Amino acid sequence: MANYPSDLKYTKDHEWVRVNGNTAVVGITDHAQMQLGDVVYVELPKVGDTFEASDPFGSIESVKAVSEAFAPLSGKVTKVNEEMDSSPELVNEEPYGDGWLIELELSNSKELDGLLSASQYEEYLKEEGSE
Repeated sequence: MANYPSDLKYTKDHEWVRVNGNTAVVGITDHAQMQLGDVVYVELPKVGDTFEASDPFGSIESVKAVSEAFAPLSGKVTKVNEEMDSSPELVNEEPYGDGWLIELELSNSKELDGLLSASQYEEYLKEEGSE
């Protein structure tokens, strides 16, 4: 059984969000990293790039596949995890810690209402037959 911290919000695209005021740190879920397998390369946007919710913001390449990462919320990128350049395996090792991908300055906090709680995300995975 995968791990889904209850203090995070989740998307059906398998991203997680940790909100702190008007900023949100974004990564991929434990489920997503397990599906991908060993991550070998992560492509991230530049600081200052803006995205609408559901826009692809980067890609994650594993030994199995290349998968897009999607912005769970609209906003401007204020930080990118530069550790991904030299240590993309952090996505596998610590998906909710050092394996984070970007930080966004939120442009529409109402979009948070559309994200899933940990229990809703787990239920979604069961419905999809993923867990």
